Amino acid sequence: MSVTQERSAAEPPSPEHRPGRAARALAKVRAGLPRTGLAALAGLLLALAFPPYDLWPLSLLGVAALSLLTRGRTVRQAAWTGFAFGFPFFLMLLSWLRVVGWDATVGLSVVEALFMLLLGAGLAVTSRLPAWPLWAACLWVTQEWARDRLPLGGFPWGRLAFANTATPYTPLAAIGGAPLVTFAVALSGALLAWAALRVRGPGKAPRAAALAALGAVAALLVGYLVPVATKADDTVKVAIVQGNVPNPGMDFLGRPMMVLNNHASATERLAADIKAGRTERPDVVIWPENSSDLDPFSDPLAFQRIDQAVRAVGVPTLVGTLVDGPDAQHVQNEGIVWDPTTGPGASYTKQHPVPFGEYVPFRDQLMKVITRLQRVARDFYPGDHNGVMQLGPARIGDVICFEVAYDEIVRDTVDSGARVLVVQTNNATYAETGQPEQQLAMSRLRAVEHGRAVLIAATSGISAVIAPDGTVEQRTAELTPAELSATVPLRDGTTVADRVGAVPEWTLAVGGLLACGAGVLVARRRRPTAGTPAAGESLEQVVP
Repeated sequence: MSVTQERSAAEPPSPEHRPGRAARALAKVRAGLPRTGLAALAGLLLALAFPPYDLWPLSLLGVAALSLLTRGRTVRQAAWTGFAFGFPFFLMLLSWLRVVGWDATVGLSVVEALFMLLLGAGLAVTSRLPAWPLWAACLWVTQEWARDRLPLGGFPWGRLAFANTATPYTPLAAIGGAPLVTFAVALSGALLAWAALRVRGPGKAPRAAALAALGAVAALLVGYLVPVATKADDTVKVAIVQGNVPNPGMDFLGRPMMVLNNHASATERLAADIKAGRTERPDVVIWPENSSDLDPFSDPLAFQRIDQAVRAVGVPTLVGTLVDGPDAQHVQNEGIVWDPTTGPGASYTKQHPVPFGEYVPFRDQLMKVITRLQRVARDFYPGDHNGVMQLGPARIGDVICFEVAYDEIVRDTVDSGARVLVVQTNNATYAETGQPEQQLAMSRLRAVEHGRAVLIAATSGISAVIAPDGTVEQRTAELTPAELSATVPLRDGTTVADRVGAVPEWTLAVGGLLACGAGVLVARRRRPTAGTPAAGESLEQVVP
């Protein structure tokens, strides 16, 4: 070879022979399309694990798929894969928001999918560590821990635990709450992914694959070893009134007093049945959230109508209503104990109003560009204490609507002495969209977690009576006036989950973060000392 030929071979190609930056980028996009498509499909499969579909084994497959799709990838690649997984997952899971508008559904789905983006990146980093399925399961808890709190107080919808409220994993809630259920589901899914990698590929290890599969089955079955609450310290006879609404959707209230009249009339029919001997008299009656569409303290007709119905039935009644105050710009979402003799007494104000639904963050700025927010004329003012109140012979823990999704709010009521949990809710806006079924599933998990019966009172459905072991003993149909009567247990004992509180969640969440740190250190130590990638590796694969 001549000197000229040697020089030509050593020199890089001239600019006109180099592929353009745009062409290289396009080639990368095309190469990643199959992985992106598989991630989106896996996200949709995970959504099918949740109500109203309830195909809970798909929660394991969803976790396994994301683990496989992010394993060994660069941080950037895995982050995109996590987003491609999360966006369709939330878009399908939260499709009930279409009642408000598809723009709201898409916007919230994008925000929630950003947490999945971080999860994907974390899964790629920790996939370099020994026992990576364990760290993957911790990271799922970390991701849920963050979503439960950020932004604007968080939005816990889509936790793996909420797809497993009537599965072999459910009893684990009595030990470590929803975070432990999520951890067990994620560990099973990650072990399935580990087993799949040992079945195929150059490093085949059938024996190891079998052990991983057995580990996944063990995580599935360990819940059967956990005892669930069954013993009652006392009982109470309850009646739950579902009065229904004029029309489902954004304008469910109809004309003033219509919703209140529905619930008052249903209560008076119950009173007539009691007087005629067709129904046994309950100890207490429970009305749902917003069962009075007017403030009884500022509207004399509303006060009179409620008082008339409660006097007719003759027992303490929990009434849900909006109350003016503490200033002209705010209202309070309350559950009020209404006595047939003395009238209104103790009350609970919802502590966790829903942003953009019950209050508008940055109102002055956003109202100028999003005119639809004008429908939220006044902001809900948050309460400053839990919902533990004496309702007749029962010390109840009142939780209002979406609050059932937040661990600490429900736990605080039990810690303060609630013997039965009451969920007052108004799902009329989202009737027959799947949202009421999702909220029912959360209530089932809370029953097991705290060993308490849960009573759901909904304006238009689904109202339900749930036993302490999570069994739905009675439930109503949607958009149907109904009344449920039941004798439910009152319990004083606490579960392990009550006693340990948030410790399991924080331990697992911090474990996931520490694993990410360890993964970064491992990657840096593997970096070749010359500063160049080892044979067969790109620089992106070496440095996260």
